Amino acid sequence: MTVVLATVCRDGVVLGSDSQITDKGRGMTYPAEKLHPLGKLAAWGGSGARSVLYDVERCFNENSAAILEAPDIGRALQEQVLPILSHHYNTFIPDVPGEEGGGTPSAYVMAAGWRDGEPWIVEITPSGMIGHYADIGFHAIGSGAAMAQQAGSLLSHFHLTERSLRFGCAAVLRVLQALDLTSSSVGEPFSLCRIDKDGAHHLSDKEIEAVNKDVRRWEKAEKAAIADIFD
Repeated sequence: MTVVLATVCRDGVVLGSDSQITDKGRGMTYPAEKLHPLGKLAAWGGSGARSVLYDVERCFNENSAAILEAPDIGRALQEQVLPILSHHYNTFIPDVPGEEGGGTPSAYVMAAGWRDGEPWIVEITPSGMIGHYADIGFHAIGSGAAMAQQAGSLLSHFHLTERSLRFGCAAVLRVLQALDLTSSSVGEPFSLCRIDKDGAHHLSDKEIEAVNKDVRRWEKAEKAAIADIFD
């Protein structure tokens, strides 16, 4: 199971992901980074065929400036991703003897950033469609997306779009930790990236641990409040 999620905050955008890759054909899982830079001002994550995402990463690294400077970032992302998807679809052999259920070349791509004082979150689906989610404020891709959306809904009363990036990082990490408890194929290490007017910053392990301390304090405060009201 894979999950990559993004949430809008008052002063930026936070992306988060797990690190577990599932190879259905070989019946194995292994860790890999799922969040990547998109130039210095944005970031992206992907879910699906690793061969497709490898080509997307190389393409984004080469064309990040053109994408981020484009009048329509969604169209710019689509123009880069669509030929890659088409190539892999055209060369895919679906029926390989002894390899039934080995997967498909489909992949989802989600990118996010902050431009001209406004957030943007764009998804490119396996069919090449563009989805814009900054106005919604939360989005997730991957096989764990449905559970992530549900977890995000359970946090909606905190009004994430009105809160700081620090709180956004804690909320995203809390969602990832909740998914870790409910699925054996979602697990640490988790990746976080915060994006504001100064650009994208991928958090180090030490910084993620500091976010985790915020989560623990948040949970402790909730327990205290519940005990005060109901006990």
